[in-house]
Amino acid sequence: MNETNTLEKVLTETQSMAAERTRAPDYETAVPEVLKAFLRVHGAIDRYGLSRTIHHLVQLRASQINRCGFCVEMHSREAREDGESGERLDRVIVWDQVDHFSPAEQAALAWTEALTTLDPAADRRALRARLRNHFSEEEIGALTATVAMINLWNRINISRH
Repeated sequence: MNETNTLEKVLTETQSMAAERTRAPDYETAVPEVLKAFLRVHGAIDRYGLSRTIHHLVQLRASQINRCGFCVEMHSREAREDGESGERLDRVIVWDQVDHFSPAEQAALAWTEALTTLDPAADRRALRARLRNHFSEEEIGALTATVAMINLWNRINISRH
């Protein structure tokens, strides 16, 4: 084998090794039981009666904040399938600047932002009081769990970008 062929072979092998090291993780194969457990949490959350509208708005807003393109697309589609208007979905990103959302939806979106960004300046006491004007204790728990789970899924999906 001549020197050029040897160099090409080494270069090809090096590129192949680099591609393998940088490929997206295959969590479905690597940790299937973990993903299945995460999916079961959603069934448990759903039993607490949080409205599907709030559910969709929260998932979309957290996904926007986290810049998870896959999740933004998926949650926008799911919301539309459940009857949400494109006009409202287009304005979720500026929910606090428009009058398209009810006070309950605004409270849920504010809570989503506070728990997603973990802004130390956020007044979580005031946000909790605002939530209690619109939601039961169980619904607040389901809302908080929904925010936690979408942040978890965003991070899993972002790790594949």
